[in-house]
Amino acid sequence: MDRLVNTVRPYAWGSTTAIPELLGIAPTGEPQAEMWMGAHPGAPSLTARGSLHELIDADPVRELGERSVEKFGPRLPFLLKVLAAGAPLSLQAHPDLAQARAGYAAEEAAGIPIDAPHRTYKDANHKPELICALTPFDGLCGFRAPTEAADAIAALGIDSLKPYVDLLHAHPEEAALREVLTALLTADPEETAHTVAEAVAAADRLGGDHAPYANLAHHFPGDPGVLAAMLLNRVRLQPGEALYLGAGVPHAYLDGLGVEIMANSDNVLRCGLTPKHIDVPELLRVVRFEPTDPNVLRPEASPTGEEVYDTPIDEFRLSRFVRPEGAAPTDLTSPTPQILLAVAGRPTAGEATLAAGESVFVPAGEPIELAGTGTVFRATVVA
Repeated sequence: MDRLVNTVRPYAWGSTTAIPELLGIAPTGEPQAEMWMGAHPGAPSLTARGSLHELIDADPVRELGERSVEKFGPRLPFLLKVLAAGAPLSLQAHPDLAQARAGYAAEEAAGIPIDAPHRTYKDANHKPELICALTPFDGLCGFRAPTEAADAIAALGIDSLKPYVDLLHAHPEEAALREVLTALLTADPEETAHTVAEAVAAADRLGGDHAPYANLAHHFPGDPGVLAAMLLNRVRLQPGEALYLGAGVPHAYLDGLGVEIMANSDNVLRCGLTPKHIDVPELLRVVRFEPTDPNVLRPEASPTGEEVYDTPIDEFRLSRFVRPEGAAPTDLTSPTPQILLAVAGRPTAGEATLAAGESVFVPAGEPIELAGTGTVFRATVVA
């Protein structure tokens, strides 16, 4: 078992207080957006034996176990994070595995540098993800029914938006959503900025369900993503609730603290709410234009006290233990690799006592017992 020293990424949208409060340290005044736990080469966790990336490279079977290596290759297939949104993240979607492999190969063949600002595919992997709320957590997830979006847009009373309202009443629904999003992202930037300003003024007057869109425009004035956001479902997670995001689902996190786990990838196709590159043709190829109800997940308890967040993929499995005082120890020994993250109390993993925000990596097959009082998230794979 290895205690982890983890990197906190200072992205501009990060909260200045949420991660410091979790860790029990003084804020620096700078945004602290994501604390990474894993072996991603961009910011691998450190251990007393070296970086987790180096340890796995040196002996993948020892660290990951035969099952994981046979199924996913010689790498840790997930990345675990604590995510703290103090401002909206970009509106985005992720490719499926076939799309990621094809896109990555095409950009490699074209000689586009991996760090080029117009590069879309950073690797050849997909990026399904799960966010579990530690505090009330606001986000956008998936297209809502086009008629609902049409009603919300029509209520603004903006003449330039009336063609979008008419399109959203057309059938089939998938074609209507595609046409409206395409029009929003390809419209003249100056005209779009003017329309967004009008829409925001109207949203301010209306208040209620429209108020959040004015807040988006505060962070991203003139951005077409402010209007695109009106096509999506708004979701508010309560602590312990989670949201699974599969390939092609447009989404954005708006505010809150959560534990996030994802396949080990950095492939993001942006739709708006960002100054970064938007690859509109590739985005339209990847996005799934189908209305959906956000599937808010609540963990399923097992006899051992482990509460599992059920997802349809194998690269990661997230669960938690909420251990009351006096709870019997739980054997977590597993043939697959694990990261254990404490978020409350002072639980013990093996001989290590974990404060909130502290984590350990447990190599495959290593005996490990969870004891003490507190809340612990367990990240592993299905193999």
